Amino acid sequence: MQCPIPQNEVQRLNAVRSYDILDTPPEVDFDALTRVATLAFGAPAGVIGLMDKNRLWFKSQIGLGLPQLDRQIAFCAHAIMRPDESLIIEDLQQDARFRENPLVTQAPYLRFYAGTPLVDRHGYALGTLAVVDQQPRKFNEVQQVLLKDLSLLVLTALENRHHINQLGKLALTDYLTRLANRAQFERTLNAEVAYANRTGESFTVFYMDLNDFKKVNDSLGHAAGDEVLFEVARRMEKQVRAEDLLARFGGDEFGLLLRRNVKITADLLAKRIMEAVRAPILLSTGKEVRVGISIGMAIYTKASHSIADLLSCADGALYEAKRNK
Repeated sequence: MQCPIPQNEVQRLNAVRSYDILDTPPEVDFDALTRVATLAFGAPAGVIGLMDKNRLWFKSQIGLGLPQLDRQIAFCAHAIMRPDESLIIEDLQQDARFRENPLVTQAPYLRFYAGTPLVDRHGYALGTLAVVDQQPRKFNEVQQVLLKDLSLLVLTALENRHHINQLGKLALTDYLTRLANRAQFERTLNAEVAYANRTGESFTVFYMDLNDFKKVNDSLGHAAGDEVLFEVARRMEKQVRAEDLLARFGGDEFGLLLRRNVKITADLLAKRIMEAVRAPILLSTGKEVRVGISIGMAIYTKASHSIADLLSCADGALYEAKRNK
């Protein structure tokens, strides 16, 4: 069997993944829509499927009992090829594309398929809303319109979920640097403490504060200061690993959660960050400025009394670093 691939597959996959929904648990909004679809058409099974690179993953399914299908055998792989049309196969055994499909020749022995693409505002087919049956059946124009209308409700649920997630991310993101903010840092730190207590693995926290930043603000204004903060954040991001969490606490204070690491690695990272930050910064005005950074660090182990004690220890180390700079 040949699985068709849309010409805009790279962009389509990016669109699917932008929703951050793959492999998430079932949600009532989507299950309700799948249930409505199966009841509306008297079908024993229905799915809301999103087409990933090599699989059709079900955000919701009724009657199939499967979390996903190999893309090679998914009827929906054909449905997404024509985003503006529904794919209706009244008898799968009579269609040359599907008569040898294992979903037809083996359990669940499907004979009927009706699916309509879930198309985002940019025209990318994210997946499908589909109903299937073990018996051949007719599917008239009125039913096709109803299936299309239900697919629009599914897409609305997807968009609403995406917007809510984006708002949640904004609440945990520093508006200027786009780093995590203090709230996200502390939430992640709590989770890391639970992991460390369970496994015995330690982790390191950095408290960081810029040197000479006030001079930039006072002499060149807050717009210049904002440029410096943004550039410093980008430089530090390049030094840390993807699994670590860099955050801006406010003003010119930053924090870093260094997961499952040893002190010698933390020391080397601190040196790299200091070197990166103190390189000259060219502002949009053409003015060149320099700032430095002081770093205090603390290692969490099971002997640590609390998160507050850990942060206090890192803050104390930062104070010493700034006094001795």
